Amino acid sequence: MLSVWLRVIRVRFLLASIIAVSVGLALNWWQNSSFDAFDAALTFAGVMALHASVDLLNDFWDFKRGIDTKTKRTKMSGGTGVLPEGLLKPKSVYRAGVAFLIIGAAIGGYFVFTDGFTIAVILGFAILSIYFYSTKIVDSGLGEFFVAVKGSMIVIGTVFIQSGEITLESILAGIIVGSLSSLVLFIASFPDHNADKSKGRKTLVIVVGKQNAVKLFWIFPLISYCAILIGVALELFPIISLISFVGIPLMIKSGFGLMKNYDSVDELFPYMSSTLMFSRITGILFVISFLIPLLQ
Repeated sequence: MLSVWLRVIRVRFLLASIIAVSVGLALNWWQNSSFDAFDAALTFAGVMALHASVDLLNDFWDFKRGIDTKTKRTKMSGGTGVLPEGLLKPKSVYRAGVAFLIIGAAIGGYFVFTDGFTIAVILGFAILSIYFYSTKIVDSGLGEFFVAVKGSMIVIGTVFIQSGEITLESILAGIIVGSLSSLVLFIASFPDHNADKSKGRKTLVIVVGKQNAVKLFWIFPLISYCAILIGVALELFPIISLISFVGIPLMIKSGFGLMKNYDSVDELFPYMSSTLMFSRITGILFVISFLIPLLQ
């Protein structure tokens, strides 16, 4: 039963939130040489609870709308398959999603009490957007934008909790993390195009069409890399942050793979996986780039 719950929570994708918090913590340590372990642990717990909530609620609503039964499932797309296979009851998944949302909100409430209005704004955005993600946000073509803002706010919020400040560094770092997360969601929406469209969803791929959407792939890594270059050029990030560019060959492979195979789920899957790997490698190297100078 535990393995089923881990599957529906999509544990393997929680790494995106772990990287986002880690970027904020590493950036703050590099800037201020400070680290509050208790606040860091609570931040990880709260962010992961909210991440689990959005995945659980998304699975519930996709099943209720019949989307999961119309799409071919892969490890990257098509839902978890837990509800169509009858492994869990829909009500149980919904209640778990709400429970994780409450846990995340409670932890966020603690930080509102200790850190004030800024965290209240971030928390309010998180709660509303998570609850309405699968019923309103995705249907309006704003899924990628939501994920980008969510990733950015995790970084900005983490730095603020640790330092009490919103800095240009944290905003740029947030843009980098948010763009990388959006890229994964973007390419994973290609296999679900027909099922999503038949049920009234309006993902970015549906809004612009598959052929045109392919060209948008390059925008996400371009934004991330430009933000890194700006940060290094303005001496907001250490020059070693350029190690994040190591993933360029993987990004190019994924982009051209999408161009050739955007209409075939089986052929596209390896490139969805390499896009996920590119996002993770770039994010992890970005975290490491703030830690290396402090070890010298």
